[in-house]
Amino acid sequence: MENATDPDESGYPVFVESIEADGRYRLVRLRGLGCEPLEREEFEPRVRQVFPDIDLADPAQVHWEDRPGQWPPWHPGEA
Repeated sequence: MENATDPDESGYPVFVESIEADGRYRLVRLRGLGCEPLEREEFEPRVRQVFPDIDLADPAQVHWEDRPGQWPPWHPGEA
């Protein structure tokens, strides 16, 4: 059975896990590299570092488990 949260198995180069209410990161699974916690500002540069030609708006390349393009609320100075 296919594990949708594993980008190597899901077919997505990038799989963004669901939002956690108590953190500023989203877990992002990068095919071939595993999972990394990324902030909103880190997401695009990191994904483009791994997949330079990726189309971030293409749902066949970047899968969002929930709330596409959204990140947990967080303000500078918070832990």
